[in-house]
Amino acid sequence: MILIHVFYKGIVQGVGFRYTTQRIAKNAGLCGWVRNCPDGRVELKAEGPKEAVEQFMSQLEQHFCGNIRDKEIYYENHLERFENFNITF
Repeated sequence: MILIHVFYKGIVQGVGFRYTTQRIAKNAGLCGWVRNCPDGRVELKAEGPKEAVEQFMSQLEQHFCGNIRDKEIYYENHLERFENFNITF
């Protein structure tokens, strides 16, 4: 199990990014959350098996390849034991 913390920059707000992220994460069996940041970025945390997290990231970035300009990704040293994947505000 791994936990990632990601910030996406680009045209990532107002394009269905959070809802698509939630759908892909749930289909992959991941838990965590996604939210818009006041500075225009989107932030997410996703937790699950390493292979599922990697597939989730690949699918998400492929879907929004024309929108994402940059990303910051951090691998957390602990698990937060989320129960599901939510859109937060």
